[in-house]
Amino acid sequence: MCGRYVSPDDAAIEREFNLIRSPGLDIGPNFNVAPTQMVPVVRTVDGVRQLSRMRWGLVPFFAKGVPGPYSTINARIETIETSASYRGPWQRGQRCIIPAAGFYEWHLNEDGKKQPFYIRAVNQEVHGYAGLWDSSKRDDGVVIESCTIVTMPANPMMAEIHNAPGKQRMPVILRREDYDAWLSGSLDEARAVLKQYPADEMLAWPVSPVVNSPKNDNPKLIDRLDAIVSPNPYQRHVPEV
Repeated sequence: MCGRYVSPDDAAIEREFNLIRSPGLDIGPNFNVAPTQMVPVVRTVDGVRQLSRMRWGLVPFFAKGVPGPYSTINARIETIETSASYRGPWQRGQRCIIPAAGFYEWHLNEDGKKQPFYIRAVNQEVHGYAGLWDSSKRDDGVVIESCTIVTMPANPMMAEIHNAPGKQRMPVILRREDYDAWLSGSLDEARAVLKQYPADEMLAWPVSPVVNSPKNDNPKLIDRLDAIVSPNPYQRHVPEV
């Protein structure tokens, strides 16, 4: 799954996704994005890529703008075509990209404690997670636009880090060359880019447990915790800082 990540500022997002400056949309970096927050989202509107802000945690169109009792921050790749919450956005082509600099996951140690790790792509300072979005109107007429991140089974690196039983998953990280197919391609073309990102193209290092609280938001959250030895075999991918 993906329950916490780092969001870049609007300038970095615009550079990565070739966007025209969005008037009135001033988005700063967030080093500890948490569910239900408003997050930057890239989607295609009338054939043009557009940067918007949406609630993280999809509220289906039929929910009348009211979040349900179950978490919808992640959509499992196995059920995006059948789940009541996600099959509508999938069939209607309501696909989006959630820009990120990296994400956090927690390793379950032998003593039962959880150690947070920061993970990012090697070759993309800013990358994007495959997402779906939907629009739902409340009884008072307010329209709620919201999104979810598509997840899939973890690659070997992520399986070692995110090792709690039943939790060995990861977000679908898109390659730059797949942005167009995901945003505006056919269903078959979009399905084809939902691939497991290679472990040898990812970096991971332990970080301070202060990231556990979404109230904390500052650049130091992604600093490497030198006192911790990585529990996964991809230690060679931890950069020296």
